[in-house]
Amino acid sequence: MTRADLNLLRSLAVLIEEGNVTRAAVRLGVSQPALSAQLARLRALFDDPLLVPSETGRGMVPTPRALDLRGPLDGMLADVGRILAPAAGFDPTTAERNFTIAASDNGTVVLGMSLFEDLTRRGIGGIHLAFRPLDRTRLRDQVEAGEVDLVLTLMDDVPPGLKTRAVLVDRQVVIQRKGHPRGTGQLDLRQYCAYKHVIMSTEGRWRTTLDDHIGELGHTREVALSVPQFMLAVLAVAGSDLLGMIPARLAEHFTDRVDVFDIPFKPAGFALQAAWHPRNHADPAHIWLRETVAGLVARG
Repeated sequence: MTRADLNLLRSLAVLIEEGNVTRAAVRLGVSQPALSAQLARLRALFDDPLLVPSETGRGMVPTPRALDLRGPLDGMLADVGRILAPAAGFDPTTAERNFTIAASDNGTVVLGMSLFEDLTRRGIGGIHLAFRPLDRTRLRDQVEAGEVDLVLTLMDDVPPGLKTRAVLVDRQVVIQRKGHPRGTGQLDLRQYCAYKHVIMSTEGRWRTTLDDHIGELGHTREVALSVPQFMLAVLAVAGSDLLGMIPARLAEHFTDRVDVFDIPFKPAGFALQAAWHPRNHADPAHIWLRETVAGLVARG
């Protein structure tokens, strides 16, 4: 293997087929002296003349060793051609592919379910989706091992070394139950802090950076409940007088049970990121998945 290369073996296959150095050189796009030099290397490599002058004086004929090599050479070169051929395009309407997506409940509802609905509407039945919760302690290993194809999360949660793109820019809003005793007027900061709150914290915390911001404005709020998912915050708000704060795009799915209000101070926006392993960056199926997820937001 160390003494051969693909160019030499391809030259041998063409020489055997043509039986003529001049014609073989034309097919290979090399000069006749260059091909003659390659033939000399091939003879040394196989310790056989490979091609000898024809008794008629016209062209060359393969030796028995060359004839034995012809079939394996043709098969090997065909395999190499398939290996080096450009990747086939991805047609989701005919493809069979499973994708595993790790996301928070927000990412799963807002983007994941929209993706599934889009596939169903378009009649794409060969694409199967599995959603799993974010495990920030193992996320890098899961992506590296191929257990997770795509991650939907905040930039701060993306493990180092992954490719990313922003797929959804959003903001937080305040929610309260239908028929809340506060009424439906727009909240000011005093009213906001007068009621108890539910917060979302995967670590079970009772404070967030929002509490620091409110404190800088001279106010405090009482957190009565801390839950690990936004969906649980929606359920808690819908069944009590608690106020909650969830992403605006998520809140749009629950306007039948909660009222939605702007936050009574300037909140920071955020962007959900799609993240994936670099090995999948040029995969046509993975490109289709990423572009489809990003396109969901553009289509509203």
